[in-house]
Amino acid sequence: MTRRGIEIAAALPAAVLSLLPCATPAAAQATTAPSTIAPAPEFEARARELVALLGGKGDYAALFTPTFIAQVPKAQFDAITAQLLAANGPVVGIERHHMASPYRGQLDLRLRDALIAVQLAVDPAPPHQIAGLLIQGAIASEKSLDEVAAALRGLHGATGFVLAKLGAGAPEMLLRHNSDQAFAVGSAFKLAILAELVRATNAGERKWTDLVTLDGTQLPGGAYVASPKGTQISLRELAGKMISVSDNSATDILLRALGREKVEAMLPVLGVHDPTRNRPFLGTLEAFKLKYLDHGSYARRYLALDEAGRRAMLAGELARIPLVAVPPPPPGGPQPAMIGDIEWFLSPADLVRVMDWLRRNTEGPAGGEARAILSTNPGIGMAASKWQWVGYKGGSEPGVINMTLLLQSKAGDWYVLAASWNDTQRAIEDGRFASLITRAAELAAGR
Repeated sequence: MTRRGIEIAAALPAAVLSLLPCATPAAAQATTAPSTIAPAPEFEARARELVALLGGKGDYAALFTPTFIAQVPKAQFDAITAQLLAANGPVVGIERHHMASPYRGQLDLRLRDALIAVQLAVDPAPPHQIAGLLIQGAIASEKSLDEVAAALRGLHGATGFVLAKLGAGAPEMLLRHNSDQAFAVGSAFKLAILAELVRATNAGERKWTDLVTLDGTQLPGGAYVASPKGTQISLRELAGKMISVSDNSATDILLRALGREKVEAMLPVLGVHDPTRNRPFLGTLEAFKLKYLDHGSYARRYLALDEAGRRAMLAGELARIPLVAVPPPPPGGPQPAMIGDIEWFLSPADLVRVMDWLRRNTEGPAGGEARAILSTNPGIGMAASKWQWVGYKGGSEPGVINMTLLLQSKAGDWYVLAASWNDTQRAIEDGRFASLITRAAELAAGR
């Protein structure tokens, strides 16, 4: 969870450059075989220059069009690529082209520890500069699920993961590590809100087309933070934004509309082992305020209260404090903030059961809305093409990352891959984690 958002994503124009460590758009999926279209010589030349630039050589101003540079200044590009290289090692070279046209296509870049898919567009007109660049994500180079598991176990802090096969009975845990340990999971908590909406629509208590009218209550960052009082939004739209782009304003609106207590009541139904740890079930703005107001003093007072006292604090004192009172991140960047106390806590095994509940309760035509929402952002880029269907929700904040995937094989079998990494003392390498989970998903497809 960042101070203005739960998901970690580079704030760059998606059509120009984007590095998405735990949220890759559905369109960002690799083709499975090289195209028969040959790259233009100018495309190949610019691709080689891009590799050199990633290695610290080359002329940024000469390589990219003025329009690209206006949207992505060199300092911003350098920051994003530094994150990419820190997570995956230096660039070794170009492994494959997948061309859509002679001047536009995908490069598979081999880094020391991963394969990176890069969509590249070169201006067909001289001087043939790069006009578009989309870094789609990374797949780690580990050769087996056991190697991925060993790499995850070796990360600093604490990690936990499960690969489970779903069927008519309880999930079958195929690969696991610290699977019953509760971790802070960031935005993965939003799966519980979606589950309550699925329950309510299945029961006829709600319809996906039902409208929520904004009452002027303050909201965290997101699509609706500036929407005027009286704005009406459908439950379908709110749920879609909450899951696909992890919109925090949509999340808090939906949590209030469905009812905090209703979501809390769903936790044991979903199979969450210790639901009391997530009561009261926090909204995103409440979590921001508790963590960051007055250096965490509100959180310390909150934690000293019993459950009734915490509910009263959330509804009263905390609700009256405006969002503008939450300070911005420090100049050196955000560090882990009370992630063992103020967060949402679920074990990898809990998340397997949550996804299994969603699978069971979205079968048939009535489940189409929820499955469409879950599958909008598959989260694993190139590896998604290995599966018939992918549902995804992840989350992160400094010191926290989670990726949880509901996967249907091309043979029709169902799996869940859920993994978390927490470190209370230092930032974690989101890109490395995402590349490992993406690789695990790719390897699991071949079981």
